[in-house]
Amino acid sequence: MKNARRVPAVTSLPQSPRDEGDHRVRRYALTMTIRIVCFGLMFFVQPFGWWTWVFALAAAVLPYIAVVFANAGSDSTETSAESPMREIDAPPAPSLAPETAPDVITIREGRTDR
Repeated sequence: MKNARRVPAVTSLPQSPRDEGDHRVRRYALTMTIRIVCFGLMFFVQPFGWWTWVFALAAAVLPYIAVVFANAGSDSTETSAESPMREIDAPPAPSLAPETAPDVITIREGRTDR
């Protein structure tokens, strides 16, 4: 016999593919924007010093980090989504009767006073 299951909650379902893709694109765009800012600061911060090297290193490493984060799914944990369809117990199979000749009923139309 199957166990009765709880009604699934909407919060137990995983994120939709469209929402996950939008989240990944936004994360990639934000990381690349930070890279562009670091690249600009590398030239505009005066005098050149150790900050220049920090900005240069960030501008060189951030594309790799952006691609890795964009390709990684937003939810690395497995969700246990339940099916919205509840399982119903199947009715018991009908018992097979021994093979006998079927009853035949004959119906005739006409007068019955014969």
